Amino acid sequence: MADSFGYYAVTERQGANWDPARARREQDNWDEHAVFMDALVEDGFVLLGGPLGDGHDVLLIVRVDGEAEVEARLAEDPWLPMEVLRIARIDRWQIWLGSPART
Repeated sequence: MADSFGYYAVTERQGANWDPARARREQDNWDEHAVFMDALVEDGFVLLGGPLGDGHDVLLIVRVDGEAEVEARLAEDPWLPMEVLRIARIDRWQIWLGSPART
């Protein structure tokens, strides 16, 4: 049976309320954000994630039914309505090489 899920690469960027004087783990509501993200990993939504380069952007690899689900799930992140982070891009990812980790 074919897998109905797809993979998406989500790029999040520092938002208007990101405090550049503070480290990532010192931003407001870090603990709530971390608990939320850990739960997304535990339930198989987020496969991989972390800061890119200088840390202004974060890359998440997620496995879902579609882009609308990506937006809906990430909208619950405490950092998005606070504008600590914002979604910059959501791209469908076609994996041609290797094999993603399965939960």
